[in-house]
Amino acid sequence: MYRSTLLINVGDNPDRPRPGRLWLRNIYHVHQRLSMAFPTRQQRAADPKFLRPFDPDGFERPRFLFRIDNILEDDSPRAVILVQSEAPPDWVYAFQNARPLLAAEPETRDYDPAFSAGDKLRFRIRVNLSKKSKRDVRTPRDGTDKAGRPKDQGKRVAFTWEKGRNPDEAIREWFAAKGAPRGFELRACNVMHLGWIAGWRPKSKTQREDSDDENSIRRMKFRSALLEGTLAVTDAPAFAKAVASGIGPAKAFGFGLLSIAPVR
Repeated sequence: MYRSTLLINVGDNPDRPRPGRLWLRNIYHVHQRLSMAFPTRQQRAADPKFLRPFDPDGFERPRFLFRIDNILEDDSPRAVILVQSEAPPDWVYAFQNARPLLAAEPETRDYDPAFSAGDKLRFRIRVNLSKKSKRDVRTPRDGTDKAGRPKDQGKRVAFTWEKGRNPDEAIREWFAAKGAPRGFELRACNVMHLGWIAGWRPKSKTQREDSDDENSIRRMKFRSALLEGTLAVTDAPAFAKAVASGIGPAKAFGFGLLSIAPVR
């Protein structure tokens, strides 16, 4: 795998253009631009300067995860995007027609972590707080999953907690429950930020035909929490898979990337 760090130009003067700040407001556009780092050979040959409109068919579709982190340095707001991909990214190609979005050249390094049961690690992850609704169960049009088996799909809704309960406590319990099947045990967890992440994307032709709404834009809204804490590895292969695949839903929109470091 590969880990990349992108420092985004969010600007510090409201009277001057701040393209990076505007770009980050739509999580769909962020995912779209990051996916441009994986062009096919045909795409490179046909459009080496990336001057044509984006066509998804010209790009590979490797699995990648990302997270937008906001940091404070010297009293100046900064935004960093961390990207973990199974294929080496070409950030020069992805941003050659959008260079003002970056505040520095992206950095990429190999990432091949090894784990053992009993490892104590610090972690950071942005999770999409959601769950499958038991009240609203939908059946796909053909009634089957990708393997051709019958399947019901519960509607995904925002995770909520009982009135009067501490939100941080409810979120820690929700995240701790994800640990056992993913090879870790939660030791400590702090909710650093609780909020929403928004985006919008053009509707597909099928979505436009199936909807009475004339709006051509599909709006998206995700309940988000940034979590930091410590964990212990209980099953090394399962944990390695969780690190590579991410945890939870909405991974295409900046959720699920688990950053880890040894406890010192």
